[in-house]
Amino acid sequence: MTDALTNATFEISEEELRWMVLNREHLPEELRDFEIFREGILDNATMAEQGFPGHTADSFSRLGRITGYMREFGTPKERFLSGDGTELVAATVAHLFRDDKAVHRWMEDVFVKRFEEHVGMKTDDGHEIVTGEKISVAGFHDEAVGMWALQRGPNGHVSSTVIDFRVGRILGVAYLVVSGKSKRESLVESMAAELERQIVRVVLGSA
Repeated sequence: MTDALTNATFEISEEELRWMVLNREHLPEELRDFEIFREGILDNATMAEQGFPGHTADSFSRLGRITGYMREFGTPKERFLSGDGTELVAATVAHLFRDDKAVHRWMEDVFVKRFEEHVGMKTDDGHEIVTGEKISVAGFHDEAVGMWALQRGPNGHVSSTVIDFRVGRILGVAYLVVSGKSKRESLVESMAAELERQIVRVVLGSA
């Protein structure tokens, strides 16, 4: 990544994060019939409530995270019970950090480590991460890391494929949740690559 692009991310405001996450027409073709499920600001308090236990809004702030914006899509209702291998949820997130070093620390100390640490642990709603493993990703301008997690719950297994990548002080995240024990690396890589392009367009003022 060029220093010019990294420096340009320091001019980005919190309000501009919403223009970075993908609209439905920018999703892979297989997912374009998905419906908007939820979107909005993802501040540190919300992250602490929705993420793995053990973090607070203050601890996220100390890690250098400022805020984020998320847009999430869900499969049409008629396909929801189609059986194993059905894509259920697709989303992209743009997180804003204090600097690019904070993004690196987050990717290693929060994203990867928290997945690995919670294998075998049950959440309050009865879900358990059965497997959490790194997946190889390539083709990004800077640092990128992927994880695949298999989760068991009251209604069976679901799989999550997640890719994190860095653009200066911005962390881009793309993820896909699928029913059953399925990996979707190519679909998530496609989402993440388009998200990276959109982040760069916004940073450079060409979106």
